[in-house]
Amino acid sequence: MEHEGSTSDGPLLTTVELSKYYPIRRSFLSRSPVRFVRAVDKVSIELPRKKTTAVVGESGSGKTTLAMTMILAILPTSGKIFFEGREITSKKGQNSKELYRNMQMVFQDPDSSLDPRFRIKDLIAEPLRGLLHLNEQAISDQVNESLEAVGLSQEQSVRRPAQLSGGQKQRVAIARAIATKPKLVVLDEPTSALDASVQAQMLKLLLKLQNTYELSYMLITHNIAVAHYLSDIIAVMYTGNLVEYGPTKTVLRKPRHPYTITLISSTPIPNPLVRNLLKTEIRGEVPSAINPPSGCRFHPRCPFAEKRCSEEVPPLREISPGHYVACHFVDKTG
Repeated sequence: MEHEGSTSDGPLLTTVELSKYYPIRRSFLSRSPVRFVRAVDKVSIELPRKKTTAVVGESGSGKTTLAMTMILAILPTSGKIFFEGREITSKKGQNSKELYRNMQMVFQDPDSSLDPRFRIKDLIAEPLRGLLHLNEQAISDQVNESLEAVGLSQEQSVRRPAQLSGGQKQRVAIARAIATKPKLVVLDEPTSALDASVQAQMLKLLLKLQNTYELSYMLITHNIAVAHYLSDIIAVMYTGNLVEYGPTKTVLRKPRHPYTITLISSTPIPNPLVRNLLKTEIRGEVPSAINPPSGCRFHPRCPFAEKRCSEEVPPLREISPGHYVACHFVDKTG
């Protein structure tokens, strides 16, 4: 996988060995060395244009931290980030308004991301006023367009978040994200707080908006079914590392990393007569991000592990066109 700057036809956003470590506080008198939580550790990934890349994994795998670091909501510890071929790793010398206009985010819980004191139209107008040089009429027109795009009425625009349902509040969050006409929208578990019927409506809306506005999505989810429905590419993370990456259909039909196989096997199928054909035993607990295992981080729980797995970090290797796996013994899982 190439991880250098892109051309206009190349990836929208690229990272090269991106890492985010959080130092652990220690007492003033402590003489022990500083330790870190390795939330994201040397992740290299590409987000293609006008497509959806789903990042999946268990809670604590580093999915959200990766997304927040990629869009510079938090600064990386090391590594490089390229947006449309231009390095943006540091905010120094960057046009931050232009950058954030093109990279927006929809959070998991709209109740915590929408200010309850604001009316809906003011919530959507806020990024327009902060990031674009528009007059009030142009802002009003853009707000109305965004409301219409997500299926909200003018009457609802004068309400406050507490007066809307959960699904309507998430539509407001999406309207605010698309109002600046961004190129990339990060979706952090956008349907997990919604009822099943509302989830289906929201996924259809996201696909419609992607086609209308030619958006690139980065979807953060632990739900394999949502990733299957919405994404073109899947990236699988385990304790801060990228372990498998490739076209969604390929990865879900023929997963090759033992962790990916386990993750897909654990997905429930709503038919008691149908069982998952992929079966692998997983043992042990998720390792500490402060003191992760040497070599492959999955090796203490992997049924295929050998001595080499504890000694060498497996590189992310291409095993078929566009399909990458970080495993020393990927031939065993085929």
